[in-house]
Amino acid sequence: MIFFIFVFQAIGAQTPCSNGFAGEYPCNDYDLMSRIPVETLANTNGNPEGSDVWGWTDPTTGKEYAIAATTNSTAFVDITDPVNPIFLGRLDSNAGNNYWRDVKVYDNHAFIVADNVGAHGMQVFDLTKLRGLTSEQTFTSDAIYTTDDLGSCHNIFINEDTGIAYLVGCKGPLNGSLHSGGPIFVDISDPKNPRKINHYAAAGYSHDAQVVNYIGPDTAYTNKEIYVGSNETKISILDVTDKNNVILIAEIVYDQLGYTHQGWFTEDHRYFIVGDELDERDLGLNTRTLIFDFSDLNNPVLSSTYYGSSSAIDHNGYVKDNHYFMASYRAGFRVLDLTNISNPTNSVTEVGYFDTYPENNNTALNGAWSVYPYFGSGNIIINDIEKGLFIVRKSGTLDIHTIKRSPSFSMFPNPATNTTTINASNNLVIQNIKLFSILGQKVFEKKNLNELKYVLKTGSLKTGIYLIKINDQFTQKLIIQK
Repeated sequence: MIFFIFVFQAIGAQTPCSNGFAGEYPCNDYDLMSRIPVETLANTNGNPEGSDVWGWTDPTTGKEYAIAATTNSTAFVDITDPVNPIFLGRLDSNAGNNYWRDVKVYDNHAFIVADNVGAHGMQVFDLTKLRGLTSEQTFTSDAIYTTDDLGSCHNIFINEDTGIAYLVGCKGPLNGSLHSGGPIFVDISDPKNPRKINHYAAAGYSHDAQVVNYIGPDTAYTNKEIYVGSNETKISILDVTDKNNVILIAEIVYDQLGYTHQGWFTEDHRYFIVGDELDERDLGLNTRTLIFDFSDLNNPVLSSTYYGSSSAIDHNGYVKDNHYFMASYRAGFRVLDLTNISNPTNSVTEVGYFDTYPENNNTALNGAWSVYPYFGSGNIIINDIEKGLFIVRKSGTLDIHTIKRSPSFSMFPNPATNTTTINASNNLVIQNIKLFSILGQKVFEKKNLNELKYVLKTGSLKTGIYLIKINDQFTQKLIIQK
């Protein structure tokens, strides 16, 4: 299996988006770094498929990890080197297998729920156990939360500012509804000892939710904890600041409602972007994204509507800076520019995509399930139902940690053909050398040199631009010409 993974990554990794394709995948301005198939991520139980995905950056080491949910388990992958990701192992389901498994992160712990699997509860996994690992492990949960006889939940959201987890769409161990599927408030400030605070059933079933400490233009709610639930047939806005006295602020319905699936605030909390999962399938619409103005939380209004170029179904979407990153099933991963979001027409514009389902962009529930765009490096992870974990980056970007340049090392010739000589000066010596392609793939490394001069053989390298890193501190550009 290790050999297979290595060969697969060597074939499928580092594929620039060129002339509208990265290998077999249609693309625009996003390059493929690598892919790990679902057969590697999941165990062999049932029919393994991918679902939710989230990320964790280790605050101690700076390493980046993908947390990829599947029908039967949750996989952990070190993606710090996106071209050479390392599969570290998986945490198996605490009960049965099903399509819906969701995960979020708080305080270096992953919190995992699954739907329609019976007595699963919420798994808690200490992510710091991933530190220093370089090979596949078998993991177990650090805690299982089952208060209220909790069995399955459709989803989880965590307000990281308050340390409160919101479990939604929950059922008992025999799959009977809990609290009408409304949110259950769980204090996870001590991650391995979750504690229920309360629940709220009056607004009905929540399929997904986002909770923020509100900083938007409605000053009546400044710094209040605002819950926005995507509740199948409506959007529900709640003031959940006091978990024992939840206040219903407003409920929204809209024309041509299929299934209110998921939504996300813009960073200024003025707009809320909603995806309806079934309007394309049931109403014959092109991919539709609804943008609501939340300037007045008591009276939110539809500000504009964006239609994509195909009839693919939109699923999960997230905002980072001025962009909306959306997983759109058969249309793959799409990027929308929000610069003109206040305009009633042409409010958003598609500026990039990476299509993980190259066969077509038809209306069906397969392809890209979810996306996580929040890594500081620029790595973006996509979990595809059939094809597994994709790591992509915006074309032309590169982040080889902190780049330092120094006059203490020189290279000649540069551009080089067959060799280039690296010289040290200023009382320094060459201790180690690493050579990276322009997309970040390490193509050469030499350790324990302790030399004043080193001749680097470049004859086997392809024509192009490389970055050479000396002593893990100083980086210079090397051009290879043939």
